[in-house]
Amino acid sequence: MKALVLTEKQTMTIQDLAIPEITADEVLVKVKYCGICGTDVHIFNGEPGSAEVTPPVVLGHEFAGEIVKIGENVTQLAVGDHIAVDPNMYCGHCQYCRQGRIQLCENLSALGVTRNGGMAEYCAAPANACLKLAVDLPFEYGAMVEPLSCVLHGFDQIDPITPETTVLIIGGGFIGSLFLQTVQLYSPAKVNVCELNKEKHAQLLALGADEVYSSTDELTESFDLVIECVGRKETSEAAIATASKGANILLFGVPSPNTKLTIPAFDIFSKELKITSSFINPFTLSKAVHLLNQGKIQLAPLLSHKIQLESVPEILANYPAFGITKAIIEL
Repeated sequence: MKALVLTEKQTMTIQDLAIPEITADEVLVKVKYCGICGTDVHIFNGEPGSAEVTPPVVLGHEFAGEIVKIGENVTQLAVGDHIAVDPNMYCGHCQYCRQGRIQLCENLSALGVTRNGGMAEYCAAPANACLKLAVDLPFEYGAMVEPLSCVLHGFDQIDPITPETTVLIIGGGFIGSLFLQTVQLYSPAKVNVCELNKEKHAQLLALGADEVYSSTDELTESFDLVIECVGRKETSEAAIATASKGANILLFGVPSPNTKLTIPAFDIFSKELKITSSFINPFTLSKAVHLLNQGKIQLAPLLSHKIQLESVPEILANYPAFGITKAIIEL
């Protein structure tokens, strides 16, 4: 099978690999579409993903496809099922798993991170990590189950949103656009977005933003909930600066491991701010599938680039230059 293999930092090659053998508890997936995530950019540049990465490995943790073979112990799935895959696998016996906080698993492994993932024609996946998609749901939408589930886990970290809650989303890219749509399911008072790229403003307004700004410097008010979706020092600090008294701040964007923040400790104290973060997607995959199966989330405007495996290395090496909202690989 054709696969794109990360062989070392900033080096990927197309290789002809054997179709994976599956265990009794796994299925073989014919991958249809695989998304490119910001985490893939980090991994390409030698930084960790959800876990440490040791090349050679096939990246790709956002993917969907069709089951073409099942292991002998698999009873809940069948050949021909359309599925999305939860890439994350937990040990079940460390202290965090025993506490029910599986996303903090001390022995976390993941498809497309620690073992071969979706940037290949076929992938072996644990049967219990596969979620059935509606037959009429496009596979490219199914590949977005994983990022949407991560967004939904973000909501689990904050206080409930009410009709009085005012919301600011910093970063109007793919993840910010998912937050924009999902936050509206809770009927807040207002959802504003800060997005540097003015070319995205019209789309963000069409997706339901009340107002869109090019910079937090343009803001004249503070917000009850601030969601940071960029992962940079300046945007993370701006999230804290624009929070009202008693606000929730969700630092969702993935920063570089070397990013350090300079924040006014007294503001955190005097405004009684609740600052939290969100890591991967425990227990939210089924809800993500439901929202996509029911057409609750618009994805078509966000899938900006449909590419082939051969184009991936160049894109990962020069990601900001392509103006990508979301790139998906067609296999």
